[in-house]
Amino acid sequence: MSDNKESQAQGVLTDLEYMRMSGRDRRTTPRIQDRIYRLSVALNIVAWLGLAGALVLFHYARPELMTGLHAYFNIEVREDWSQVHVDLLNILLQACLIITLISVILNRQRSRRQTDRFGVNLVILAVIVVVSLLTLQITVDF
Repeated sequence: MSDNKESQAQGVLTDLEYMRMSGRDRRTTPRIQDRIYRLSVALNIVAWLGLAGALVLFHYARPELMTGLHAYFNIEVREDWSQVHVDLLNILLQACLIITLISVILNRQRSRRQTDRFGVNLVILAVIVVVSLLTLQITVDF
């Protein structure tokens, strides 16, 4: 009993005290029932969809290819980057990076079990987005 009062005096709860106060043990609760885990998964999906949207924006932002058919029929093509699309692409890639980093932090906070996975797809997404941002900065003159 005195050990219990000492732990409360130091601000440290024992497992039994935590269970009595909260009514649950997060270590035994499935991850899918954890709100922060669900938020992390939702952010992960949003970030990957944002990357897919960035690919579509990249298609419309890049210069058009002049083919022989264009030259034969005197069809004009855009030979420079579309500034509006490049600006939107830059904003979307930055948003994807921020969302990915938030999701990595949330995953890191909630991954305490030995069976929890690290989330390699988030690291891959972050690397893809950083490389894309760097390439965009180097390739396009703002």
